[in-house]
Amino acid sequence: MRTPLFRRLAATAAALGLTSLGLLGAGAAPAQAAVSDCPTGYFCAWANTDSTGSMFKTQSSKATLGTWDNKFRLIINRTPGFACTFDEPNYEDGAGRYGNDGYTTTIASRSVSSVKIVRTIRECEGPAYPYWISETSPKAAGFGDMNGDRRADVLVRDLVGRLWFLPGVDGSGRLVGTGGWNTFNAMVRHGDFSRDNREDVIAREAATGKLWLYPGTGTGGLGTRKLIGSGGWNTMSRIAAFGDLTGDARSDLLAVEKSTGKLWLYPGTSTGTLGARKLIGTGGWNGMNALAGVGDMNGDGRADLYAREASTGKLWLYPGKAGALGARVLVGSGGWNGMPTLIANGDWSGDGRPDLIATNAADGMLYRYAGTGRGGLGAGDWLGGGDWQDLNGAF
Repeated sequence: MRTPLFRRLAATAAALGLTSLGLLGAGAAPAQAAVSDCPTGYFCAWANTDSTGSMFKTQSSKATLGTWDNKFRLIINRTPGFACTFDEPNYEDGAGRYGNDGYTTTIASRSVSSVKIVRTIRECEGPAYPYWISETSPKAAGFGDMNGDRRADVLVRDLVGRLWFLPGVDGSGRLVGTGGWNTFNAMVRHGDFSRDNREDVIAREAATGKLWLYPGTGTGGLGTRKLIGSGGWNTMSRIAAFGDLTGDARSDLLAVEKSTGKLWLYPGTSTGTLGARKLIGTGGWNGMNALAGVGDMNGDGRADLYAREASTGKLWLYPGKAGALGARVLVGSGGWNGMPTLIANGDWSGDGRPDLIATNAADGMLYRYAGTGRGGLGAGDWLGGGDWQDLNGAF
């Protein structure tokens, strides 16, 4: 099952002035080594509090410390990520979490028996990705399923810009983007844009406003990207992959214009690009702080949109019509601003109807809401013991 994560230890350590640690190493430096002798990229430790005498340094995790077991008194982390200390060998009984802040930390007791060097604080006690599991749907939803197994899956970006694929089978995850994904300020998916019957990802580049299509491989991964918007997309406050709104069996994109609050439809084309936009909302859409293309929520055979109202926290259903959106229907009467991320990934409950999942800001848990088939949602079912925190997006 889930591996619990100590989410607040970094903040606690900072408050106590215990924010710097490093990983212990395999090689001993000459006697009388100083803090300045710890190279960039290493974790270093000393057996006293004045950084004199022998120094250990390492760039990798150590399950046991050999002769340095229970000897650490002063440490410094100069690795790019976090150093995690444990009171027992093999990374058991976690004690400290230290970022790279350039300062040494004194350890009150000689109790460190193993050290782990990781990219993100999540990895001190568990995987870089959160726990996710879903049921097998009786039919293919056409979206929310990157590997074609009829299970709703999730893509997660961690704090260092890696992308993880969570298939929903056993709580596992797989790295599908080794880095660089923090350059995007919007990432969406809903079905097949590239016309190869595989779900794709669309991402907006923050620095340039360019829009990129990453074609799905059919196994949860992504292929070589293709430019589908040469610039100007930073003028949009919200982007949502919707599914087929125009009725041509192609996935479409919705976007809210910052300056006007207008909602635009960008139809998908037969070549995997976007066609000429069409106005479908004359204004007021800047009042929504989240959009989710949730699929056919009301059972009329057309894809629908959920939108969260910023001022009230209400959740609204905008039913899909032929190339337009119908009159909205209230789905949630309030409180939805407490859910920072809304994820429309199809049918996680296995009943053949599209559902919704959302992260909770207060407890870091993931809540699953089953679709009723009439446009609404059932009661929330929490999944995850707080391990949906310390991420940089999920979709």
